[in-house]
Amino acid sequence: MKPVPPVRISACNKAPKRKGGDYILYWMIANRRLQENFALQRAIELANEHGVGLLIFEPLRIGYRWASDRIHRFIIDGMCDHSQQLSDHKALYHPYVEPEEDKGKGALEALAANAVAVITDDFPCFFLPQMVEAAASKLDVAMEMVDSNGLLPLRAAPKTYTTAYSFRRGLHKILPDHLEDFPEVDPLEQLDASFDESWLPEGFLEQWPATSDALLKHGAREPLAALAIDHSVAPVPFQGGAVAALARMETFLDEKLAAYPEDRNKPAVKGASGLSPYLHFGHISAHTIFRELAEREGWSPGDIAEKPTGKREGWWNMSEGAESFIDELITWREIGYNMAHREPDTYDKYESLPDWVKETLAEHVEDEREYVYSMDEFENAETHDELWNAAQRQLVQEGHIHNYLRMLWGKKILHWTANAKDALEVMIELNNKYGIDGRNPNSYSGIFWTLGRYDRGWTERDIFGKVRYMTSDSTRRKYKVDDYIATYS
Repeated sequence: MKPVPPVRISACNKAPKRKGGDYILYWMIANRRLQENFALQRAIELANEHGVGLLIFEPLRIGYRWASDRIHRFIIDGMCDHSQQLSDHKALYHPYVEPEEDKGKGALEALAANAVAVITDDFPCFFLPQMVEAAASKLDVAMEMVDSNGLLPLRAAPKTYTTAYSFRRGLHKILPDHLEDFPEVDPLEQLDASFDESWLPEGFLEQWPATSDALLKHGAREPLAALAIDHSVAPVPFQGGAVAALARMETFLDEKLAAYPEDRNKPAVKGASGLSPYLHFGHISAHTIFRELAEREGWSPGDIAEKPTGKREGWWNMSEGAESFIDELITWREIGYNMAHREPDTYDKYESLPDWVKETLAEHVEDEREYVYSMDEFENAETHDELWNAAQRQLVQEGHIHNYLRMLWGKKILHWTANAKDALEVMIELNNKYGIDGRNPNSYSGIFWTLGRYDRGWTERDIFGKVRYMTSDSTRRKYKVDDYIATYS
């Protein structure tokens, strides 16, 4: 098995590897998949190197912000897939859904006490970086986090990119060096030693039992009622997990890719890939999607253009549909990861906006607003605009908003709040509460784009200043929206 590229591995503490440990512990918290996962690959690499077993510990805590049936069910669907796939495997898989807040405390430390080393996922967003830092400080054994987020390693970028063009041009320069470094497709096939349950700490299974089959069952909602999470946010009407992710990818590449450039922005057409939630929860890798796409295109790294262009088309030398999709999968997705990784204290705050945006919005903060809605009015889709209301209802019902209308959704929140900081608060709250792919660097990019991040100045207008302006009327002129409105009326 080839080693994981060093640029993707970061030490979380200064503790040594434990001599005489029984296993490598993989604390699965973001890359929730068994295929094409650099973190899992690193854990197996170390297990084989030290001649020990592998324990995959996938916990789900309760006390995080916006915890709900929606988020829990999607993650647990993935646990169900893992439980089925690893029921008779050399590695031991232990899924754990915290039954009450803080009941899971101590589980990681207990497992780490018998481990040679601990491996976890490097995810630069939400509460995960702080959780990893806190855990590493408590352990007396070596802990590493591994970046398996995207095609460009987080630490390979030399700076924070402020526009899509500059990031795309940077990708054209840097990414070719990493296009041969793909993760192993099925790393578990290369695990040497079997796990012996006697290696588990005494009393561990009694204190932190594996999640019940009733809760692990795909789509099961009744067992969620016992958990102290928000039950008003219902599960999305589609299944989570790696199996569903792979099926969604195949459908998109088979049936929608060719028309993607034209169809993705049409509200009446479901032309998007639908892969964002699965990428967010780590149920599928960007490497998997790119590999499948490249195989269909008959593409190899030698096909890329010799010089960086910064342009969306032509550099990859693939079909129009493939290049359009790649720009979303890599450029627009990974620019958010670049920001979250390099600006961890500000990526989700108003202060991170470009100076020109803050200046122009400040100049127009006193502009008269015909409509100013409260958080509750936005959440309940009680505005005067039926198209905006339909988009909000789709978010509440399905956990996502149509691609193009998501931009309109954010722009109108800016239009209908007292100031841009209030608008940002509304967008983050609604997106992170209802969006199944919320709480992600990519979703923060979408929110902040509506306020001017990654964009340029446009014609100056009331309220917006030089920030790009959008209206429901202009959207109606561009696209057919009547059926969309009827669907979510």
